[in-house]
Amino acid sequence: MSASGSRTPSFLSRSSTPLLRDFVHDIMKHFKHEKESEAHQIFRDRAGHQPRGVLPETVNPDEETVPGIEHPGSTGVIYCSDRAMANGFSYNTSHEWANLGQGAPEVGPIPNAPDRPDSVSLPVGSLEYAPTTGVKALREAVANLYNQTYRQGKSSQYTYENVCIVPGGRSGLSRVAAVVSDVYCSYQIPDYTAYDQVLSAFKRLVPVPTALDPKRKYRLDIEQTRRDVQSQGLSVIIASNPRNPTGQVIAGKDLKELVSLSREGTTLILDEFYSWYIYHDHDKDRGKSVSSAEYVEDVDTDSIVIIDGLTKNWRLPGWRVCWVIGPKNLITALSQSGSFLDGGANHPLQLAAIPLLDPARVAVERLALQSHFKTKRDHVLKRLRAMHLDVDIPPQATFYIWLNLEKLPSPINNGLTFFEELLKEKTIVIPGIFFDINPAHRRNLFNSPCHHFVRLSFGPPLEELDRGLDAIEKVVRTARKEGTKGLGHSYKKSLDSASDHHI
Repeated sequence: MSASGSRTPSFLSRSSTPLLRDFVHDIMKHFKHEKESEAHQIFRDRAGHQPRGVLPETVNPDEETVPGIEHPGSTGVIYCSDRAMANGFSYNTSHEWANLGQGAPEVGPIPNAPDRPDSVSLPVGSLEYAPTTGVKALREAVANLYNQTYRQGKSSQYTYENVCIVPGGRSGLSRVAAVVSDVYCSYQIPDYTAYDQVLSAFKRLVPVPTALDPKRKYRLDIEQTRRDVQSQGLSVIIASNPRNPTGQVIAGKDLKELVSLSREGTTLILDEFYSWYIYHDHDKDRGKSVSSAEYVEDVDTDSIVIIDGLTKNWRLPGWRVCWVIGPKNLITALSQSGSFLDGGANHPLQLAAIPLLDPARVAVERLALQSHFKTKRDHVLKRLRAMHLDVDIPPQATFYIWLNLEKLPSPINNGLTFFEELLKEKTIVIPGIFFDINPAHRRNLFNSPCHHFVRLSFGPPLEELDRGLDAIEKVVRTARKEGTKGLGHSYKKSLDSASDHHI
């Protein structure tokens, strides 16, 4: 079947075709479980979250009231933030909450790091639009940093023409997706929640899933991927590395082999936003980061697309200054897609970012970050072990812990119910189902390989982490010692049902 022809539905395999009645039977077998769970019903009642592919398929007239408009569904952080607001969370009360869900690091000072930026200059020229590819001086600074960090001694070097500045990582991903033609696109489960929306919105990308095996520590099998490229005609592979939410990382020989696929007719889109958050076992490796840029042979012919920025590594999520690195021909295409998608990144903040990319400053920042976040990771893991919540696969990278709840008593042994119980304790986590990249929205929740997981972030400051861990300990202790009769129900459904908090 050609990529431009009729698509294989996501519940069918190209190697085997189960009967439709088997698929429908499987859906109906689990449907009663969702009906019996208040947390799951709240999720399903959200616009864009109804299952698809179940016959008969209907449109909720209260949800889709504008002709031609369809809700795409929420990313995990947005859904969880809205649910927290229904339970009284607001920016005015955020100090009372523990947000272990937000995918952002703490932004204040940390030990031994350079001073945080506290002002931004506004020269008259910066009040104009910036080019859609970004300010040239910043593009040069990005190229220089990558050459200094990953490409010393290599004949092929990045220049500003290999860099496009974008207003955030999702914008970079959307620009790239907008210029991809009708192709099969491989993605992994679990992975970053926004990929679901991208693969749903950009219809020319035909999604082909690969479920990563927890028994293999969610490791991407490079040789199997190579065989899939050849047998399935994969033209694009999209992945986060380091991996969100599992905290694993593709590095060394495996990363080199993955990059080599770009020289075999496949484009690799690699989200490298956590490239500094590496927790080394040996002191000699402290301060080292990971990037596919190290293994690119020719920056203009190897089809490697890197997305990164100030958001995570520099701990500046509010700046929305990020970049895409790749062959020159890709950058000219991204300039065109940016002209109608987002118009470009903030001009003054692009100028303010230039000195932050000085390699000497970056080396100090990276070392301080790894030391500080490794301490927080070890603290959280220790507290979870004390609760007998052992983490099956501790994170080697990122600032996330992929926590398996299966051994907890029902109903808090699934991510959605555990999440709702923690909202009662003013704590936010992200249910694992949001990392089940399921663009067709056909898989029911109880069948998801991510259903029994939550993602915990150790991005916030230590005192906030402890508030959240105290809440987790309270919920788990209640379930184990007092039973679960009081759990799994009595959730606030909306802002209107929240108490007298003003959002």
